[in-house]
Amino acid sequence: MPESLAAGGAESKGPLEKFLGLFTEVRKGEGSVVLLLTLNIFLILTAYYIIKPVREALILAAPRGAEFKSYAAAGQAILLLGAVPLYAWLASRVPRRQLINTVTLFFAGNLVLFYLAVKAMQTGSLALGLGFYLWVGVFNLMVPAQFWSFANDVYTPEQGKRLFAIVAFGASLGAVMGSKITNLLIEPLGTDQLLLVSGGILVLSLLLSNTVESRKRQPAQAAIADHGDAGAGSALEGPAGTGETGSEEAPLTKGGSFGLVLRSRYLLLIALLMLFLNWVNTTGEFILGRIVKETIESNATALGLVGDEKGAWIGSHIGAFYADFFFVVNIIGLTVQLFLVSRILKYLGVRIALLFLPIIAFGGYALIGFASLGLALVRWTKTAENATDYSLQNTVRQALFLPTTREEKYKAKQAIDTFFVRAGDVLSALLVYLGLNQLALSTAGFARVNLVLAGIWLAIAVAIGLEYRRRVRE
Repeated sequence: MPESLAAGGAESKGPLEKFLGLFTEVRKGEGSVVLLLTLNIFLILTAYYIIKPVREALILAAPRGAEFKSYAAAGQAILLLGAVPLYAWLASRVPRRQLINTVTLFFAGNLVLFYLAVKAMQTGSLALGLGFYLWVGVFNLMVPAQFWSFANDVYTPEQGKRLFAIVAFGASLGAVMGSKITNLLIEPLGTDQLLLVSGGILVLSLLLSNTVESRKRQPAQAAIADHGDAGAGSALEGPAGTGETGSEEAPLTKGGSFGLVLRSRYLLLIALLMLFLNWVNTTGEFILGRIVKETIESNATALGLVGDEKGAWIGSHIGAFYADFFFVVNIIGLTVQLFLVSRILKYLGVRIALLFLPIIAFGGYALIGFASLGLALVRWTKTAENATDYSLQNTVRQALFLPTTREEKYKAKQAIDTFFVRAGDVLSALLVYLGLNQLALSTAGFARVNLVLAGIWLAIAVAIGLEYRRRVRE
C-alpha cells in the first residue's frame, strides 16, 4: 500500500525525508520505512560477508578442499532444486510475516549448529568445509532474495523506482562493513565465534522486518477506518497494482516456483537475463584471474626470482592486486549507488538502465578479444562491470519485480535469484573446462566467447524492457 496515505496532506517533509532527498526523491511519510529497509538489507549483507571468510577457511583447510570448491556451484544448483520448491510450499501455507520469520530464523539457527559442529569436529574436515560452503551458497541467495521480495511487496512500482536506490545502498554498504568487521574480529574471536556474530546480526535484521510490517499495516487500518471497506479498496490495492486488496498478510496460493517462471514470458526473460549475466561475469572473473597470474609470473621471471622466493613474491603481489581491485570496485559501486542510480532511473527509466551493464560488458570484451591491450584493459573492464553490477544493475533487477503479482514476487523471484544465478555459474565452469581442455582457448578467445554471450544478454535486456513497459502500463 502506498505510504502516501500517511502523508497527512501538504505538510512539509521532515528532516529525514529532506536528508534522503539529497540522493533521490523521497516524499513525506516515506523516510522511516525506507530507512528501516535500508538498515535491514545492510544487516543481511553484513551477516553474509562476516561468514564469507569463514567459508573460505573451512573449505580450503580440508584435504582437496580447493578442488571440491571448484565443483560447489553445481552442488549448490542441485540443492536449490529442492530448496526453492520447499520455499514455495511454505509460502503457500503461512502469512508473509511468518514466512519471513521462519526462513530467517532457520538460517540463523543453522549458524548455531555449524558453530557447534566446528567446535566438535576436527579442523580440516572435508565434510564440514564442503557442507558449510554449500550452505552459504544457498543462504546468500535465498535470504537477500526474500528481502527484495518483501521490499517489492511493500512498494508500488512508482515508489520502488524512486526509493530502491537508497535501499540498495544499504546492501552495498553492508558488503563493505561485513568485510571490515571480519578483519577486526577474526583474530580476537576466531572463525568459529564469527558464526554466532553473523547469526545475531541476522536475528537483528528480522526485528527490522517485523517493524516495517507493523508500520505498513497502520496506514491500511487508518484508510479502512476513514473510508470504509468500499472506499478503501483502491488504496489497499496490491503494491504492483494486481488487485490483491488487503492480501499482503495472506498465504500465497498453491503452485510451484519454476512453473511460474516457465509460464510467464516476462519472468522467463528475467531468468535468462540472470543466467547470462552470471555466465558472462563469472567467465570474466576467470579471464581476470588468468591474466593477473600470467602477468605477475612474467614479472617475477624478469626479476630473476626463483624457488620459494619467487612463489612468495607472486603470492603477495596477487593478493595486493586483488585487495586494491576490490577496494576500487566497492568505492566506485558505492558512489554510483548513492549519487547516480536514482537519477538514471528517474530520467532514463528502468528500460534504459537495464542496458548499461550488458553494453559495458559487450564493449569491454570486444576490446579484450580483439585489441589485446593486456592487464590494464581487463582490470578496468572488470572494474566497470562489477561496480555497475553491484550498484545500478542490482537496483534495476529488483525493480523488475515491482509490476508482478505477489506469487511472482516471492516464489518466482526465489527461483530466479537462486537457481538461475547458480546455473550461470555452472555454465561458466563448463565453458572454462572445455575452453582449457578441449578448445585450447587463449585469454582473448575466452573474451570473444564472452562477447557473444554479452550480445545475447543485451538482446534479452531489450526484450525485458518492452515487457516491463507493458506491465507497468497495465
